[in-house]
Amino acid sequence: MDTGIVDQMTPGTNGSSDAAPQRNEADGGRPHRGVVMTGNDGVDGPKAFYIEIEARPGKETEVEQMLRDILACVEGEPATGPWFGVRHSETKFAIFEAFPNIAGRQAHVDGGGGDIFRDVQRMNAILERPAHVQKVDILLSKKIFT
Repeated sequence: MDTGIVDQMTPGTNGSSDAAPQRNEADGGRPHRGVVMTGNDGVDGPKAFYIEIEARPGKETEVEQMLRDILACVEGEPATGPWFGVRHSETKFAIFEAFPNIAGRQAHVDGGGGDIFRDVQRMNAILERPAHVQKVDILLSKKIFT
């Protein structure tokens, strides 16, 4: 059974913060989990995450800082390849990050970037809803600067 890494990024499980999440006023005052993951590992080969992120109104600067914090973590990860933090609109952001294989993607989750998403209190303070982490397979790619 492929459980992916949802359990590692869900409050109350491996590596999560013991602090109670802040209330999310935009969602009737209920806290959210900080991150939700969909997809599965599938067969080994090139992998990626596509992560949709929506800032709470007025928290866009904090989300930009979160992206900078994640980039600082991935700079030291040998198995994290191309990494992009992008902005779709005033409040909508995304991350696309690629890995050579499942082990590389898992090493990233176990590292500092995963720690940032496991900070449920921070995620509740700046995100409108949980970040949506999608596990994807890389089918084709252009060689970078060949």
